[in-house]
Amino acid sequence: MVVKTITPPAAPLRIVLGGDEAGFAYKAAIFQDLEDDPRVSLVTDVGPCSVSDTTAYAHYAVAAARKVRPVPLPTSPRHASLSTRNQVLLSLDSANLSQVAAGEADRAILICGTGLGVAIAANKVPGVRAVTAHDSFSVERAVLSNNAQVLCLGQRVIGVELARRLVREWVGYRFDKRSKSGEKVEVICMYEREGARGVKA
Repeated sequence: MVVKTITPPAAPLRIVLGGDEAGFAYKAAIFQDLEDDPRVSLVTDVGPCSVSDTTAYAHYAVAAARKVRPVPLPTSPRHASLSTRNQVLLSLDSANLSQVAAGEADRAILICGTGLGVAIAANKVPGVRAVTAHDSFSVERAVLSNNAQVLCLGQRVIGVELARRLVREWVGYRFDKRSKSGEKVEVICMYEREGARGVKA
């Protein structure tokens, strides 16, 4: 007898978009792509609403990042290899982070001229991991290795068709906290907790 394991389809994602006037055209194209993607249940655009809106990118980047679901700190047998102090930090719930990252979206896409400024701004929101990635491998590892929920792109760096393709690929990836990368991501969370409590790294 042959037993075949069927992996259930991943739940549709709620995605929020943001950026600045330098990334407006790409944001509009990607917004439409996501609306037509059956793997996406909701698309929200926090702005800008026009290319003439010159609001500083940090405002829109942080607004989008604050909507992203906070990343909980998973518990696993791997914690046995960490110090008692670290285990305590890792076992804390995410109540403090959830006050900042609202959990209205699962992921975010931010687009500016380079994808760098919006990433820096989004990473100021506790519980959020934003990365700039302009190639398929980096996009893949951003999710599978780093559990980054925010993808940042530069309209002045890559062509629109590549940007659209990268987003399509990105939507299909899901982080597995049981993977070898799970503990490494947990350590990032630990240092974030320490920083929130004023403990030096």
